[in-house]
Amino acid sequence: MKISQYFTQQKWQKLLQAGEQKQTPYLVIDLAYIKEKYAEMISLFPKAKIHYAMKASPAVEVVSLLADLGSNFDCASIYELDRVLGCGVEPERISYGNTIKKPAHVQYAYEKGIRLYATDSKADLKNIAQYAPGSKIFVRILVQGSDTAEWPLSRKFGCHPDMAVDLLVQAQKLGLEPYGISFHVGSQQKDVAAWDDALAKVKYMFDWMKYEEDIKLKMINLGGGFPTNYLSEVNPIKIYAQEIHRYLQEDYDEDEMPDIILEPGRSLVGGSGVLVSEVVLISRKSRTDLTRWVYLDVGLFGGLIETLGEAIKYPIYTPKMETENEQGTVILAGPTCDSTDIMYENAGYKLPQNLEVGDKVYWLTTGAYTNSYSSVEFNGFPPLTVIYTDTDKE
Repeated sequence: MKISQYFTQQKWQKLLQAGEQKQTPYLVIDLAYIKEKYAEMISLFPKAKIHYAMKASPAVEVVSLLADLGSNFDCASIYELDRVLGCGVEPERISYGNTIKKPAHVQYAYEKGIRLYATDSKADLKNIAQYAPGSKIFVRILVQGSDTAEWPLSRKFGCHPDMAVDLLVQAQKLGLEPYGISFHVGSQQKDVAAWDDALAKVKYMFDWMKYEEDIKLKMINLGGGFPTNYLSEVNPIKIYAQEIHRYLQEDYDEDEMPDIILEPGRSLVGGSGVLVSEVVLISRKSRTDLTRWVYLDVGLFGGLIETLGEAIKYPIYTPKMETENEQGTVILAGPTCDSTDIMYENAGYKLPQNLEVGDKVYWLTTGAYTNSYSSVEFNGFPPLTVIYTDTDKE
């Protein structure tokens, strides 16, 4: 592959220069990319509220940038909440989107001014009623999508629609506002129809609540899931937007259209990152083995946890690809003494035959879930160094 498939020469040089004094491994984040993707998102969903999913990349630099651009935020913990509030974001722009939270954390969030909470269980709902009285709640439902999402999010979160109805009714009895319904079709979801299936369930629930329970819901949280470009081909976000708008317009008249919340993470920041690593060792397991083991100074525990099960397949580049046509199959592994620390063994990645120890290997599209997943001192390796730059600036 050629680097020109992903970057202009000018942007690539700026990204290289941003980290040229650092020891590998390190991650370079291009804030210009995030600005561009946020502008695209609000242009395609002009009436929706964008709640950036903090977990994708929780750095102050990213949060502050999106806050200045007008984004809202989805927090999964009080620690993320403190980060967002510390960047000057008003509580009205923040939702507590995790359905798993301690009562003390609900109380803490409420005292900080948070009035919008996700839930999917009776126990959590009661905690919200007790420690965040009068707040708005939305119930997360289970939906399909694991078969077509590269990083599925099924089962752990959400409840059956029948239970969701019970929770919404109970919320009103407890003095909370039953505000809406949420779902998540899975991270890196490639199938646009997954949103159609989920929205069909939501429409049924909206009608049931209105006509059977006399409760008018006002909001649909479509979650995240919008994909970014790794190795597998995906539709541009414009296609997702067009289809989702069509699904909504088929279900709701214009004057009855619910408030819409989106929680993008990967689609906003995924393409912003380049993780720079170095070849530590190249070996073969026998004298006749055609496959090389390429050990790098970064691995699952240094930010590449989404390669677990070879789920997310990052584009990988080395400058020798520009001139060396002869390539061979490799197994890519990290530097730790844990046998799980293998990124790709079956995916058939190929690298130049003249690859050597000390060569740089660049992991593209690594802006999401790398810094936030990077471990702290496993085998003594430090957390991933991250550098923030803006390639639009001189």
